[in-house]
This record gives sequence, structure tokens and C-alpha cells, in this order.
Amino acid sequence: MGYVVERVIGMRRATTALFIYLTLSTLSITAEADWPEFRGGSYAGHALNSDVPLRWSERDNVRWKVGVPGKAWSTPAVAEGRVYVTTATTEQSALSLQARCYDLVTGEQIWEREAFKLENGRIHKKNSHASPSPIYDNGRLYVHFGHSGTACIDARTGGVLWKQTGLPYKPVHGNGGSPLLFEDKLIFSCDGAEDPFVAALDKVNGRILWKTSRDVEVSRSFSFSTPLPIEVNGRPQVIIPGSGAVIAYDPREGSEIWRFRYGEGYSVVPRPVYSGGMIYVCSGFNQANLFAIEVDGQGDVTDTHLVWSEQKTIPKESSPIIVGDQLYLNDDKGILTCFDAATGSVHYRERLDGKGGYSASPVFANGHLFFHSGDGVTTVIKPGKNFAKVAENKINEFGLSSLAVTSDGFIVRTENHLWRIGE
Repeated sequence: MGYVVERVIGMRRATTALFIYLTLSTLSITAEADWPEFRGGSYAGHALNSDVPLRWSERDNVRWKVGVPGKAWSTPAVAEGRVYVTTATTEQSALSLQARCYDLVTGEQIWEREAFKLENGRIHKKNSHASPSPIYDNGRLYVHFGHSGTACIDARTGGVLWKQTGLPYKPVHGNGGSPLLFEDKLIFSCDGAEDPFVAALDKVNGRILWKTSRDVEVSRSFSFSTPLPIEVNGRPQVIIPGSGAVIAYDPREGSEIWRFRYGEGYSVVPRPVYSGGMIYVCSGFNQANLFAIEVDGQGDVTDTHLVWSEQKTIPKESSPIIVGDQLYLNDDKGILTCFDAATGSVHYRERLDGKGGYSASPVFANGHLFFHSGDGVTTVIKPGKNFAKVAENKINEFGLSSLAVTSDGFIVRTENHLWRIGE
């Protein structure tokens, strides 16, 4: 039985259909070689100036491979010739939440620093205690461990500059969503078992600048998404999906601008993408739906700003990616769908590989899309309306982290190692 793409009828829908080429509007994709945070400096998985290889294996095109203690599914940050990772190590009942720094050229460890030490807690078997990704900015490294706390570290020396533990909440399955650095604020969601909220810290000293309740009626309030910054009519918005709704906030004061409700969707992980005046949001468990929503509204826009939606092969963990006119999503089983981003029409649905198990978010570099599976298989696709697989690269080590892109390759975090891929 097929699924029918839902469309909104009227002037709003007709106007949207006129889009010929979608862009990131005022948030244009930056052409940086560094990868300072989850999904890179574009917030959308793009690295336009990177000359990455299309083929590699566990032996070929590997610059170096080093062991990293502990477990983490965070994306590495790459900046100024260094690679930064978070990790969580355990010794008896103690849990050490750490940051570590490696030389980009040699893989040699430069420093390690414990940010927090606490009693080992329960998490989902698929999660880690260090799933949120670090952020590099101007010589500082921001590390976030959800309910366990947030810290700022001197990226050069590893010295701790500040810690913030004043935003506790009751977690479900551990932590997950990464923070966003916007202007002078570090913004993140705290969607736990009860009373979910979003908050902003002063990036200089860690002081709490604002805290806003989610105020959404939903049976399961826990979620793990990462904020997305956009600009609409000259005004900034931060889009933060959560259980039951995606909400746009004023990042400077934390007030709500608009919300779009999607019922009982919960445990929302994917980060939205933004293009052509619309955001594309996945609604999480149990039934994952994709919504294309116009962002120029106020208040509750559920009945007025939906452009199209889809419910077939939508990811619960991996984030969408847009290249040109096309929107690409790979679901958890490895089915890749290519949509027309403006209308929601499906160009194709194809399997990436035979195993599935996809949690990592895709990246776009060197004119190609890269989809990385939990089994260490990276499938390379040529963008376009027709499915074109270019390569299937295997390093044969489990890992759920998303790829980080360098000027000439990738940094891959697996269960036990950090890899630098490059010719």
C-alpha cells in the first residue's frame, strides 16, 4: 500500500510551487575547511571546498588511526590543525566525561581533560554518555553532556574556563542533542521525562541567560534534537524540534515565535534543514513523519503553514540534507529517498546497502553525498533525480557518529578509534 504526499491547497501552496532553485536564504553555506560542530559550519552537512576522496577502505586512503578510550557518538570538531572529541570512560561506578585533542596531521594526542565526574547512570543501549557534539569557536571548545552539565575549555591548553551544572532535568535514555552557538549564547534543549525546556548560556562565563518552558501537551516529553538557526525577514529564529511540536524561538530572549504541532511524536533526534523559506522537520517515534513548513508565521501555524508532508521511509535518527532542488533522507534501515524539496514529489527510493543500521547524518562534499552506516560502510551517491551509487567504502568497525569533513578527507569516530581518511 502506498503513501500519498499531503499537500496544502491554496495561495501559499501555489506560491511555493514556483520555487525553481532552493537556497539557504540568508544563511548561505560557508566554504570552510574546518568542521567546528555537528553538521559543520553550514549547520546542514555541507563542505563545499573540501577535496575528499570518493573511495577508501580499512587499509586504503587512511592517513592515521588512533585508539580513543571510552564510548561516544558525538561528531568530532576540526579546527586549526586539531581534532577535538568528547568521550565517556568508566571505572567501577564512576563516569568520567572528557574532552580530548589530537593533532590533525599525525593523530597524536595533545591533551585530555575531564569536564565532569559523576556516578555512572543508565542510558539506552544504543546511546552513549557523550553523544552531544563539541563546538569549537575562537580558541574555545564547548562541551555539553545534557543533564550532567556544560563546560568551556581552552582549546589550546585543555584548561577548563567554566562549568555550568545549574540546569538539571530527569533524563530518559541519557543525553543526545548537541548545542548551538549563536552570537554570544550557547543554546540547547533539555527535553527530559517531565517539564521540558530550552535554555541559553553566556558563552563567556556560562551564566544562564534565559530558560523557556516547552509548554506542549504530549505523553512522552523526551527528545534529543539540535537547534537550527535561520533568519526570516531580517529577524533571527532558532528552530528546536521536541516532542509533539517544532518551535521557533527568538534566540536573544528565548520567547516563542511560532510552533507547529505534530501530535504524539517523541524522542525526536534529526536536526531540521532550511531552504527556500521552509524548514524540513522529522517528528520522531513512533511513526516518523516529515513536514515541510513555511517559517514566516506567528503563534500556532499548524493549520496554516504546512506545505507538504510524507510518512514513508522517514528517519528517526539521521538528519535530512538538501543539495540543489533535491531533499535527501535515509531512514534507519538504509532506504534513501530523494524528494523535490519544493513540492514533495518523490524522484526515487533506493537501498544504500544491504545491512542498514543508519544513525549518522549525511554530508555533502566534492560534489557527492556520503551516507555512513553503523557498520562502518559509507555509501557515496551522486546528487540528482536518478539514483547513482558511486562507491561503497568499508572500514568494518561499528560506530554511530556522523562524519566530520576536513579540507581533503574525513574524520571518522568509531567505537574504539579515531580515523583520518584522505589520499
